[in-house]
Amino acid sequence: MPKPKKPVIEYRHYSLPIDFPVLLLSGERWKISDMKSEHLHFHNHMEIGICYSDGGVMEIKGENVPFRAGDVTFLPRYLPHTTYSSPNTASRWAYLFFSPEELFQHSLKTPQSNMEPNLRAIQAGRCVLHKDQYPKVYMLATSIVEEIQRQTPFYRESAYGLLMSLYIELLRIHASDENGLSHEQKLELEQMRETERQSRQPDLVISPALEFITRNYMMPVTIDELAELCHLSTTHFRRKFHEIMGTTPLDFLNSTRVEEACKRLKSTDASVLSISEQVGFRSISSFNRCFARLMGESPKAWRTGTHMEAQSAKASILAFTGWV
Repeated sequence: MPKPKKPVIEYRHYSLPIDFPVLLLSGERWKISDMKSEHLHFHNHMEIGICYSDGGVMEIKGENVPFRAGDVTFLPRYLPHTTYSSPNTASRWAYLFFSPEELFQHSLKTPQSNMEPNLRAIQAGRCVLHKDQYPKVYMLATSIVEEIQRQTPFYRESAYGLLMSLYIELLRIHASDENGLSHEQKLELEQMRETERQSRQPDLVISPALEFITRNYMMPVTIDELAELCHLSTTHFRRKFHEIMGTTPLDFLNSTRVEEACKRLKSTDASVLSISEQVGFRSISSFNRCFARLMGESPKAWRTGTHMEAQSAKASILAFTGWV
């Protein structure tokens, strides 16, 4: 009996605006066809989607979850998924991308480790929420999109407050899945999930490493440590990482550091040396070399350039495709 074909995974890296780190993708371009893609994809930021028309299916963690107009979708970063519309339709969407840790770190008192749901715990069905059952979620999500689109005075402050309210609602919904269960019921639920995981597509095996890099890029990181987080040998981890991401763990780490450096070069007056140390480079020479390779010029030249916003995206063009 032939082995089932392994799914193709695509990594989509979105660079957030520096002044207001929320990315909105909307308009006629964002229509989802009825053709089921053979590829799953995942993002480097949390994705909130709003379906405005028609319906279809989202494939999340190997489970097919139907959606319809009026649904709000809630997908943590590094969670593989795909979306396709019902036959002969093209559902219209708007998408919001943001990093809860970055956006709310000074506003929410919740520890950063609890600011985004655990990928292994989240239920696929809870990633799609309909406005009839969750009217507040739909109202908040659509209001955020309208604020960002209209850009009336104080729209960022308004969108920020709405987005925080929306995110808290989503965290409460996620938390309610676990609350009220006895210890035995939680164990039974986890066993059921494990059975489902084994019979469906696996979780992204390198997601612990990606999460660690995202949170700890400024610290010394070894390949052995990343491999251990993923419960893989170093050799197998290197191979898996390259298969999925299309690059090495070190190159991904350095590109993450350079992207963070771009934000600080534009938003602060700190010296290039100070910023290189803040983002994790051990020497200014290695920082300059890596920065120039990714951005096409030195940090100093980039900072004084007139097209910083456009050039800042260069460090995040990592549209890699590989096998799980």
